[in-house]
Amino acid sequence: MDLKREERKYHHLEHALREQTGPKPAGWSDVELVHQALIKGNADSIDTTIKLFGKTINFPLIINAMTGGAPGLERINEALARVAKETGIALAVGSQTAAVYNPGVRHTYEVVRKVYPEGLILANVGALVKPEYAKEAVEMIEADALQLHLNVVQELLMVEGDRDFASLYENVVKIKEAVKVPVILKEVGFGISRETAQELYQLGFTVLDLGGAGGTNFAAIELARNPQEHLDYLRCWGLPTAISLLEVNSLDLPFTVIASGGIYNALDIIKALALGAKAAGMAGVLLKIYDRYGEKALLDFLNSMQKEIQYLMLLTGAGKMEDIASIPVVITGYTQNWLTQRGIDTKKYAQRTTLGNDNFRGLNNKPKI
Repeated sequence: MDLKREERKYHHLEHALREQTGPKPAGWSDVELVHQALIKGNADSIDTTIKLFGKTINFPLIINAMTGGAPGLERINEALARVAKETGIALAVGSQTAAVYNPGVRHTYEVVRKVYPEGLILANVGALVKPEYAKEAVEMIEADALQLHLNVVQELLMVEGDRDFASLYENVVKIKEAVKVPVILKEVGFGISRETAQELYQLGFTVLDLGGAGGTNFAAIELARNPQEHLDYLRCWGLPTAISLLEVNSLDLPFTVIASGGIYNALDIIKALALGAKAAGMAGVLLKIYDRYGEKALLDFLNSMQKEIQYLMLLTGAGKMEDIASIPVVITGYTQNWLTQRGIDTKKYAQRTTLGNDNFRGLNNKPKI
């Protein structure tokens, strides 16, 4: 039994609940959606479902990787699975490496499939694990896809973390070849740049979870576990999620992008989808709601979020999910400055139009008077 690994699971959970998010913002305040006053449609009739990894979910949200791997943590994964089932959304488990080494904690992950047998469930392991371990993680929960997390900053700050990443390229490809489900390359709070995305595409990866700066800060968590004042600046390391999303999409490659890191509400989700994401991921904020107010409060929060997505779609002239990618968006501030220096033109986002959408009463849909 790996007691150190189990102890770390508890510590990560405790610090995730205690530590502040950020301090670098995710960038959503620099992204403005253009309001459309003259629309037609019924908010309640707007369909928010999407298809992801072969399954339909009720709205584009993944309850992202949080926990598991130590006695008692199955109660959290069980509650998250019940909430995901009730709302019809996707669920990822925390890193399963602990269960690969200690079968005695497999149940802390397996509970999600027992509770949500028909659900979209994502497995999760680190990018340096042996391919057979990744395969075992998928089989453990009959996962529909595998999150392969890239967490170099976190590893460097962990006393017990990895220092040798020489085999990373080769290993992620071996894992991709070993498993029979889609592989999602996922960051854990530091974002994915366009250079990294380009390299991943060349290696055959087309699904990314950006895990940008602005949400749960694993550098801050590790610095709380092991204070290192000379490395304190790493708590501000990384690409904000909005910037990461725009960098990846500037490549114009056929990626399926999940935006996570600093997603707090329905507005953040719509902004992410408007910038090209297929879905969004939330973790820390959901964990805190569950911890402080209970499962019913978390369920109410997510049910409200689906309704708010419908309202925001109506206000931006998006009658169906695919319309969100064409609504006009104005990008300002730090995000705009960053992208300008990186040679990424954002004018195309501001000059898009929803005038052709069925629910928008505009020039292309002008009624007879």
